[in-house]
Amino acid sequence: CTCRIFENGSCIQPFAELSLTLNSFKDFMYQFKGTCYFTNGTQRVRLMARQIYNKEEILSFDSDVGVFVAVTKLRQSSAKSCNAQKDLLAEYQAHVDTLCRHNYYQTAFFTVQLRVEPMVTISPARTEPLNHHNLLICSVTNFYPQQVKVRWFWNKEEETSGVVSTPLIQNGDWTYKILVMLEVTPQPGDVYTCHLEHPSLQSPITVEWWALSESAQNKMLSGIGSFVPGLIFLGLGLVVHFWNKKGKSPVEEML
Repeated sequence: CTCRIFENGSCIQPFAELSLTLNSFKDFMYQFKGTCYFTNGTQRVRLMARQIYNKEEILSFDSDVGVFVAVTKLRQSSAKSCNAQKDLLAEYQAHVDTLCRHNYYQTAFFTVQLRVEPMVTISPARTEPLNHHNLLICSVTNFYPQQVKVRWFWNKEEETSGVVSTPLIQNGDWTYKILVMLEVTPQPGDVYTCHLEHPSLQSPITVEWWALSESAQNKMLSGIGSFVPGLIFLGLGLVVHFWNKKGKSPVEEML
């Protein structure tokens, strides 16, 4: 029984008995997986070391139990052989400190202590007029860690019915995203709020969605249309004023 754990999680060679068995097969997959579980930082640490053959777990060591356990009948003799070696049991048990706790402190900065603030947006699922059934989608994206609490409010009153959420979705770069939807039949003047709490935030984020009538939307768009040209003319006026103070007009400066 010669398998050993190292800090990179590798196994220098499989159990001697298993090696003899595998030599008779052309194609096989052997895996050794060491997993550390942490509770309240390093207050409680548990090591699980698993032997896996062709995707089936065959033998394991649990530091909470302190012995090797055969998952399949064929590995009972291997478990018995390993458990008879007290120095091997002590070595595996010691990896709770030398491997798990050691790596926890080495990686805590970009795992346990990492904080990435989420981005929050609200959008309706469909373009529908008011007084029609619809879904409002609160998109919470690019956050870490995964603990997040999203609540919906309608006119400052929390909504608990008609709320549907997707599972947490991993982005592949340590961050997560989630969509939380609310069934609505908006009336003119209604205000829907997505309220988000996350460990990266000093205070919750709130994003509002206003139910505006068509006439109100047109007025808002008209106001924006008038506001943008005003900004453009203001900018041009400031440029002309700046160049005049230098004693030359913009046209003269270009020439």
